Amino acid sequence: MDAEPFIGSEALGCGALSRYELRRHYRPLMPNVYLDKRIAPTLLHRTKAAWLWSHREAVVAGLAASALHRAKWVDDNVPVELIWANARTPKQVITRADLLLTGESELIDGLSVTTPERTAFDLGRRGPLGDAVARLDALGNATGFKAVDVLALADHHRHARGLRQLESALDLCDPGAQSPQETRLRLMIVNEGYPRPQTQIPVPGPNGQPRYYLDMGWEEHNLAVEYDGVQHADALGYDIVRNEYIAQAGWTTIRVAAGHRRPDIMARLRRAWDEVAPPLILR
Repeated sequence: MDAEPFIGSEALGCGALSRYELRRHYRPLMPNVYLDKRIAPTLLHRTKAAWLWSHREAVVAGLAASALHRAKWVDDNVPVELIWANARTPKQVITRADLLLTGESELIDGLSVTTPERTAFDLGRRGPLGDAVARLDALGNATGFKAVDVLALADHHRHARGLRQLESALDLCDPGAQSPQETRLRLMIVNEGYPRPQTQIPVPGPNGQPRYYLDMGWEEHNLAVEYDGVQHADALGYDIVRNEYIAQAGWTTIRVAAGHRRPDIMARLRRAWDEVAPPLILR
């Protein structure tokens, strides 16, 4: 057998494995679905196993579908969501008897998966609004789906739950976000009453071509806000040169890292804004 999940009864039926070999060398991921014991199961393994468990009838949805569309920042431990009418599910599998219309699914690596637009429709309706926006940002970054297409799809599901949140999440979505932390920072800024920042702002080099990109900010004011993730030693030199160049290009940059408190971030932004931009009446 290969390194992919497989249906145990099928392997036994065709003589590929004996019952002893199946018990000795493979672990069950789902009822009657196995994987080599030497392999640590990933979300992709679990997704394929869940689809096989459904007798190859289900459509992969939600975050598992987002990951298949190559969205980043999907936790490897999230439950696998399937659109399939079966209330008795294995651990870490969620089934939904949702209406799925023609054209709302496609094949990826042999699996039936919700399209980017249908995946966005599902992700935007569920969970806290901030989480929904972060998930849409990641999916949009990977697929380039258009909000107008998701809203057109929603017109065919007028009785679905969460449509009001979906509209809000799509309005706040920005595929330029490069991490969930950037999404949360952007939403924090918008919720305080600042104009929505542009993302991935190019800073041109001497030849006029983009040399660096700023996480978010307001180009008309040369004011940027950047989220600093975990720094690795080999990246410090690059960041020093980058930051010096951006400052010489006339940008004021507010740098934010994990552990910085919201009041402190907003106070720093307010001071910088007052120096370079017209006054705002903030919340």
